[in-house]
Amino acid sequence: MRSCCPAITQRAHGTETLCGMRRVLLMMSIAAIAMITTVTPASAIRGGVEATAPYPFSGSLQRPDSPREDGHTCGVTLVAPSWAVTAGHCTRNNPSLAQVGRPKDWTVRLGTTDAGSGGEVIEVERFITYAQYPVQDGDIGLLKLKRPAKTAPVTLPSARPAEGTPTRILGWGMTCDRRAPECYPKKLREADTVIQPAQACDGMHVDRELCIGALDGSVAATNMDSGGPALVRDGDRWVIAGLVSGSGGDDRPVMYTDVHHFKGWIDDVVTGRVNPPDTPVPNLEGAASLAGFCSASVVRTDHTRLGDPALLLTNGHCVPERPAPGQTLKDVAIEIPVTIGDRQGYIQAKAKTTTLVRATMSGTDTALYRLDRTYAQLYAKGVKIFRLADRSARPGEKVDIISSGNGNRFKCTIEAVVPHLREEGYTQDNAYRYDPACKPLHGGSGSPLVLRDGVTVVGVHSTGNDNGEQCTADNPCEVAADGTVTVRQGARYGQQVKHLVACARTQKPGRPQPREEAPRGCA
Repeated sequence: MRSCCPAITQRAHGTETLCGMRRVLLMMSIAAIAMITTVTPASAIRGGVEATAPYPFSGSLQRPDSPREDGHTCGVTLVAPSWAVTAGHCTRNNPSLAQVGRPKDWTVRLGTTDAGSGGEVIEVERFITYAQYPVQDGDIGLLKLKRPAKTAPVTLPSARPAEGTPTRILGWGMTCDRRAPECYPKKLREADTVIQPAQACDGMHVDRELCIGALDGSVAATNMDSGGPALVRDGDRWVIAGLVSGSGGDDRPVMYTDVHHFKGWIDDVVTGRVNPPDTPVPNLEGAASLAGFCSASVVRTDHTRLGDPALLLTNGHCVPERPAPGQTLKDVAIEIPVTIGDRQGYIQAKAKTTTLVRATMSGTDTALYRLDRTYAQLYAKGVKIFRLADRSARPGEKVDIISSGNGNRFKCTIEAVVPHLREEGYTQDNAYRYDPACKPLHGGSGSPLVLRDGVTVVGVHSTGNDNGEQCTADNPCEVAADGTVTVRQGARYGQQVKHLVACARTQKPGRPQPREEAPRGCA
């Protein structure tokens, strides 16, 4: 099955592998589910202590998609009265993956040691990210504030700091290795360390990054410290030398963006000499995210009532414990956070799953969840709700694949219906193959296939052949009715969903359906 690794948690999105390059020190709401992460987080600002006083120019970027009660996502530093700097993957990391745009409900909290209170809170009007792909071209972004801050900005560096320069690092990163409230510190932490030789950080871009922290990683930034500053002294004032970017592991120093390298760009943006247009954003209305590790959509049938608990459609391989070959999971109590986006992909509503109504990866790769919100409640929030089709899409029929994980709306054509699709010991029947130009990426698993009426869902995106291998993970093969096996490298596939109409119609909250009573196609 296609990996559910979320593109937003890795530095390698788009141009390198999506899961497994050097990690960014940012963790979004998806990280509440331990099984979705590909790395083990470390203790925050390792070797540090709680700051005894605030740094007036330093603060927290706070977003509604944060897993934390205080909303903290990344560190920020004021560099001009109306501008704050942070890591590029903290600004680039927005639902539509826009390089430049106008966020919804983002704020910065400046000049406090408590991420959840105190200081000065200012709304973010716009973000401008230096690099589009890859962020290694420059992991730095600027946030334009809706009004000038009352405090003085930090001083920008006049030169690149030398190796061995004493440095102070700040952050509200995780304090233990669990995705849990007790691991999210309220108080700002600080640690004193030094700038290390470049060779101490594997994979570092020497021209535009700094290596900062203890050689053994005992003093270093960690998850959710992204964008936080490394400060050096110039007489009686602080100068910002770097921004937390990425780490190669718990036993190494951390890579920081060298602010001096980008000083000219910062000056150009702040003064208005560089003023890029907003990135065009596709219509992502209704794109849902299942804990951030898979895409999904809220669906109804013609028999749905407004008071019914809403149903969420995604892939079977998006279930935390995947069904075994030949297994169908039904009526399993499970709580997973869900977010549903507006046209720009920003959060329109939040919900939680209560029950896994049905999930399998055999015959089809689909899953249907029941939510803790009714259709009426979601409609009241303005949520786009799709209609589950009771028919298959036909070859030649056009569909849109609306993906929260990819931040994109793919225009595709159903090229063929494949008798059998085999991958990693699983077989699905009558799978859709898209036209060659249709290329949803990893992270798009579970995205709805929507007819051009914009409402009717005829399938879910599930997998694709990456490397041309035969029937292996991320390399499904086609099996014809006569048993002939065909491998199509680069092909992408989806699953039909018409069988789920019966499941949606008959399942009742709190009343599991006996197997003998399950309708045909829903057993």
